[in-house]
Amino acid sequence: MKAAKHTTIIAIRSESERRAVIASDGQATLDTMVIKSKTKKVYRLQDDTVLVGFAGATADCLTMLERFEGKLKKHNGRLRRAAVELTKEWRTDRVLRHLEAVIVTASEEGILMISGAGDVLEPDEGVIGIGSGGAYALAAARAYLSVSGIPIVDIARRSLEIAGSIDIYTNQEITVEEVAW
Repeated sequence: MKAAKHTTIIAIRSESERRAVIASDGQATLDTMVIKSKTKKVYRLQDDTVLVGFAGATADCLTMLERFEGKLKKHNGRLRRAAVELTKEWRTDRVLRHLEAVIVTASEEGILMISGAGDVLEPDEGVIGIGSGGAYALAAARAYLSVSGIPIVDIARRSLEIAGSIDIYTNQEITVEEVAW
């Protein structure tokens, strides 16, 4: 599977704040041309209790988003179980296994990164970044998280602003969604 590029997604979860956020930039590109600057890349599922963000080919991402939503419904909103079942299907289905997408999910249960390579990963620090600017946003978020007192919603936004100032495929049209419990 090729690395997902041309976007930036950051997910942060905080037990002390009792919330999780996923933030994304809004840029959609075709090769080196910006096609759209306010693309929606973060969705709310399962009665607004689960957030999902994605990086990769748009049609592939939306296909996997629909599949993940179905798995969540089938498994009563259990994030980890739905993620594992989605990954199994993604890896074994002859059509799905060729899709280029990476998904990040966040809920009260945790944060997970899901890929067609068979990954269902939960970060140790409660923060994960994906896409071409994901490493920049992740580094910025980790630095901000080391300073107490900054709400994770602000950290997500600031981290994407930093990524957008470095990565040419990340813009400053930032969307932040949050769930609380």
